[in-house]
Amino acid sequence: MTGRPCDDADMRSVIAGPPSSTPAIETHELSKRFGRTTALAGLSMRVEPGEVFGFLGPNGAGKTTSVKLLLGLTAATSGSGVVLGAPIGDRETRRRIGYLPELFRYQSWLRAREVLRLHAELARLPMPGRTAEVEAALELVGLTDRADDPVGTFSKGMQQRLGLGAALLGKPELVFLDEPTSALDPVGRTEVRQIIRAARDRGVTIFLNSHLLSEVELVCDRVAVVNRGRVVASGTLDELLGEQAVILRVSGLTTEARSGLGAFGTVEADPADPEQITIRPIDPARIPEVVASIVHSGGRIHAVAQGRETLEERFLELLGAPADPEGSAAAHRVVDAGGPP
Repeated sequence: MTGRPCDDADMRSVIAGPPSSTPAIETHELSKRFGRTTALAGLSMRVEPGEVFGFLGPNGAGKTTSVKLLLGLTAATSGSGVVLGAPIGDRETRRRIGYLPELFRYQSWLRAREVLRLHAELARLPMPGRTAEVEAALELVGLTDRADDPVGTFSKGMQQRLGLGAALLGKPELVFLDEPTSALDPVGRTEVRQIIRAARDRGVTIFLNSHLLSEVELVCDRVAVVNRGRVVASGTLDELLGEQAVILRVSGLTTEARSGLGAFGTVEADPADPEQITIRPIDPARIPEVVASIVHSGGRIHAVAQGRETLEERFLELLGAPADPEGSAAAHRVVDAGGPP
């Protein structure tokens, strides 16, 4: 992504919305059937205002149907829900919502600035500030230099950024993002995360539908895992993934010194490797203190790693799918500290 990261002036111009005491989204046994096919079997969840909420699930789990129901693009078969304090599908409420679908296309002959002007017109943004809104959105997503180029000359990643700019027009209070970083390189993903966090800091609620579990771990405050049309787990990442731990490989540690590590958390030995110990739960900020304590007591540290169950492992566990043993090992492998094992 080109262009500088967003600053306060950019975000104040494009995004607004103070947090509310009522939930941004709340559903109760929301279901959708298409003939004999059940796409959603009873979705119950609550999204708090001003948070980044990750919505995860395998293909066919009901994620897209859920988003369409919440946006009022299709009607529920049964159940109920509210969005921004109004019943699902309320027309006036839609004016307060931004949306970036996973699959979208703009006419290839339109220029980027024209696309945003069209969206601003469709959203009926006030004429006096419409031009400023469009220009701020272009700057926000790093497309100012390409504003007058036809969309047909854009890469997929650039088109994705243009769609993100359109979703943020009109000072939305709630924004639905469907795979917003799927077409971006690592730099672009970082800048999109900055935009999402800045929006959250100003009270905007972000509903993030993504298959990139690593991205969800980096940006979401809470997540829900949906499978077969129902939420099977939800909560903060700490609630879903469990305790933080540190795994160390140490030699020359006396029994007394090992016992002293109990001040940082429960010390667990590895029967298969007498030099490896795990301390849990632990605040990651205290790991340097653990290292200093071991060195001070005369021990030698050969490897250190912060570890807990990854979101991918927890996701597969909730779905009843086997985890990748190689991926799991890589996630928890201790890092060589320079000494012999």
